[in-house]
Amino acid sequence: MLDFVSLYGEKRWGVSMYDSQTALIANYINPIIGDLKVQDITPRVADKYIQTLQKTPPVVTKTHRPKSEYMSNQNIEKIIKLLRCAFKQAVRWEIVPKNPFDNVVLPKTEYKKRDIWTAEIIRKALDSCTESKLYIAMNLAFACSMRIGEILGLTWSNVHIEDEDIATDNAYVYIDKELVRASKRAIEMIGKRDIYHIFPPLFANTSTRVILKKPKTNSSIRKVWLPKTVAYILREWKASQNELKELLGDEYQDYDLVVAMPNGRPCEERIIAGEFQKLRESAGLPKVVFHSLRHSSTTYKLKLNHGDLKATQGDTGHAQVDMITQVYAHILDEDRKVNAQKFEDAFYASANPDLRTVRPPEPPKPKEPERPAAPPSLDLAGLVAQLQKSPELASTLAALLSAVPSEKSF
Repeated sequence: MLDFVSLYGEKRWGVSMYDSQTALIANYINPIIGDLKVQDITPRVADKYIQTLQKTPPVVTKTHRPKSEYMSNQNIEKIIKLLRCAFKQAVRWEIVPKNPFDNVVLPKTEYKKRDIWTAEIIRKALDSCTESKLYIAMNLAFACSMRIGEILGLTWSNVHIEDEDIATDNAYVYIDKELVRASKRAIEMIGKRDIYHIFPPLFANTSTRVILKKPKTNSSIRKVWLPKTVAYILREWKASQNELKELLGDEYQDYDLVVAMPNGRPCEERIIAGEFQKLRESAGLPKVVFHSLRHSSTTYKLKLNHGDLKATQGDTGHAQVDMITQVYAHILDEDRKVNAQKFEDAFYASANPDLRTVRPPEPPKPKEPERPAAPPSLDLAGLVAQLQKSPELASTLAALLSAVPSEKSF
């Protein structure tokens, strides 16, 4: 694994990826299977390793407190993906003949529907927000579908809000940087590739640095148009920031950041997250994290544009359209229900009127039970006439009647 990091990772990974991948190796790979020979890792060993991970508690750090008792399926998937990549290099280096992690059976990962705020709740939150940095960050997250690192790394040189831009609906932000904290070791090992600026630390003995860097994927570099109101909000914010800059003079450290601390220094994610939690609690709003605003934005845009995935993907910067359809399938389904009615109105209602007469067949009616035939009526006058004409018939009938027992005899 050390060779893999040295020969592969340092050439392919950025600083954030370097930190996350080396942490997985140090916390979950080396302690469990680090002593095994590479040749001893078979598909069976890989399957048993996954079972072990499912019973392994996640590592607790100063900045991360796990929410589950054991490793989540999502993190297990990340570890196996890393090992699959490492053993792919082992095959290429001819250390092993085949990759034991190619066909492993991963635990099923279910994507839960993320709790988000509706547009009405976001409007209430903005009305209740009194912290300026948070107010700007929330508007950019919701209106522009920006990630928190992209918001904190946005510079004024990439904000186009001139009078002509706003008047022609051409005000926009250009996203090509993100602000993150990375370890000094990652910066030293990876070098300054894709790093635009390293901010000086407040304390010299810290093992991490705040940096401005290129986004992880090229699809994240994008242009997002601004609603007019957001453009005017940014103009007012810039004016107040300039006043503060003049007031502080040399005390202000100007890094051209849109969202910055009062002295101009970069504002980190934990600060925005803390302010967001305070706002949520004071306003009595549903419990969500700041990143949920980006999901609210995506949901709202899909509703407005009736499921236009490509337009939404352009704003969100997702690498693949599939990433949107997986997470927001329930929104797309709502619009698909409308398609049936639109189809009815556009085709069946007007294009082919003959089809309008089509009705489902009526069920057969149940048959009424047949009534028994009425007994023939007795013609007494005719019977008397017949008896008068034939005395023999009369005597015979009299004999028959005398032979029938009366009701009293029963």
